[in-house]
Amino acid sequence: MSGVALATMLVALTLVAVLGTAVVLTADPARQAVTLSVFGLALTVLFFSFQAPDVALAQLAIGAAVVPLMVMLALRRVRRQR
Repeated sequence: MSGVALATMLVALTLVAVLGTAVVLTADPARQAVTLSVFGLALTVLFFSFQAPDVALAQLAIGAAVVPLMVMLALRRVRRQR
């Protein structure tokens, strides 16, 4: 394993750890959905750095796009009903 690949993996792992903590500490659900989307993108980078492009593409589609979108739509519906 080259030094660049190892450095990329360590940076991606650190970014995932920091963003995971940010998702947990975000109180507002709308902001948490946005933070979750950024976290999903960081996970995508992590999976690519570990040479798992199939998992990275699935994470990009589901974790970074679909789940935050569904959370935002659910929040909108709940706020309308109030």
